[in-house]
Amino acid sequence: MRSRIGRALGVAAGVMAIAGPAQAVVGGREAPEAASSSVMVLSSKGGVCTGIVVARDAVLTAAHCVAGGAEHRVHFRDQAGAPVLVDLTGRALHPGYDAGAIAGRRRSIDIAILRTATPLPPRFTIAPLSAAMPRTGETLSLSGYGAARSGDPRSTGTFRSVDLPVVEPFGQSRILVWLKSPKPGAGPCQGDSGGPIGPEGGGVLAVSAWIGGACGGVSQGVLLGPQRDWIDRTLSGWGLSASWAQP
Repeated sequence: MRSRIGRALGVAAGVMAIAGPAQAVVGGREAPEAASSSVMVLSSKGGVCTGIVVARDAVLTAAHCVAGGAEHRVHFRDQAGAPVLVDLTGRALHPGYDAGAIAGRRRSIDIAILRTATPLPPRFTIAPLSAAMPRTGETLSLSGYGAARSGDPRSTGTFRSVDLPVVEPFGQSRILVWLKSPKPGAGPCQGDSGGPIGPEGGGVLAVSAWIGGACGGVSQGVLLGPQRDWIDRTLSGWGLSASWAQP
C-alpha cells in the first residue's frame, strides 16, 4: 500500500515539475510574493490543491482537499527546482465541514489544517490571517496553483493571482465570501481550492472552497474571521499559533 501511494504521489509531483510556465489562475498574473507563503497539497488519488503556510509546520487548506481515505502530502520545489514531498503527522477538518453540502444545498465550513512531519524551509514566510469581513464592491486577490484550463492537469504548478470583485448573490454572509469577474474567463480553476483570498498586500481573509461552473466562474471562499477560535485552538493543540493581522 505504501509503495502504491508513494508512486501515485510521485506521478503527481512529476506533473508539477514538467508543467512549465503554465497559468494557474485563469486570466491571472504570476505572484511570487504570495507564493512564498503557499504550497501544494497532493492526494494519492491524483488530486491537487493549494495550501497556505500558517506556521512553520502547519498548512491551512480546504477540507474537501484532504477528506476521505486518500493519503496526502505537502509539495513544493527546493531552490534547485527539484520536487519535495513532505509527510503529514496531523490533520484537522473543521467540525462544520459537510462533504455533501453542495448536492444538498447545505452550509459547510470547508477548511482544514495540516501538520507537516518536518518544518518547512526558512524561505517560506508565515501568511498573516485576517478577520476582515468584505462586502460588495471590494476587490480581493484570489491565488493558487490550479490549472489554466479545465480538465488539463498538466497546466497546474505555477502560482498566480487574479483580482476579483466581491458579489453577494444570496445577500450578506458571515460565513462565506463570493467573487465573480465582470469579464468571462477570469477566476479560479481546479487546484486553486485551499488557496488564499485577501486584499493585495494584506492578510488572508478567506480560503478558496468552491468554483461554480467552468473555470473562471463564480467562486466561493470560507471567511477566516468567524472561524478564528477553531483555527487558534487547533494550532494551540499542536503547540503552534497563527499570525493575525491587526484590524
